[in-house]
Amino acid sequence: MAGRLLLRACTVTTLQLRSSVAARPLLRYMSAERGMPTEEEQATGLERRVLQAFKEGKDPYSILKPKSYAGTKEDPHIVPSVGNKRIVGCLCEEDNTAIVWFWLHEGEAQRCPSCGSHYKLVHHEVPH
Repeated sequence: MAGRLLLRACTVTTLQLRSSVAARPLLRYMSAERGMPTEEEQATGLERRVLQAFKEGKDPYSILKPKSYAGTKEDPHIVPSVGNKRIVGCLCEEDNTAIVWFWLHEGEAQRCPSCGSHYKLVHHEVPH
């Protein structure tokens, strides 16, 4: 007898809860109007600065693959540097195991002492 009474009470309570507003499933969104936030909305700090720079067409931290150059006097390999000189390593041939190291100074394009490829030092500002 007590079991039937308890079963009936649970059934009535369940039906009442299903029809009430409190038990309806809530629609959950990350953003109030548009759904999931984009990368730009969610990014903070350094990641946000990088995304903003990409929108402007810049690559402040040299993340992207550098442009390839011919290595001639007219189209030298560009080497970014914070100072006025930098040490450069050149693999003169594809299958070469030795690296030819030399100092590259700001100004005119300079040649590799071994293979003759041209390199030019360009001043590069640190983004932060």
